[in-house]
Amino acid sequence: MPVTKALAWLVGTAIVALAVYYFIGVDQGAYSVFGKDMHVHEFVHDARHFLGFPCH
Repeated sequence: MPVTKALAWLVGTAIVALAVYYFIGVDQGAYSVFGKDMHVHEFVHDARHFLGFPCH
């Protein structure tokens, strides 16, 4: 595998991993994704506690 292709995969994977980490570990429901009453926080609430992230 060429170095440039490997680097592209590494950067892409890092971006996706950071986005997942943000929505599961950092987001506190301040941003609405699916309307004003539906937050990403509510979808991942139990997973946050299971993974050890406090959220309230």
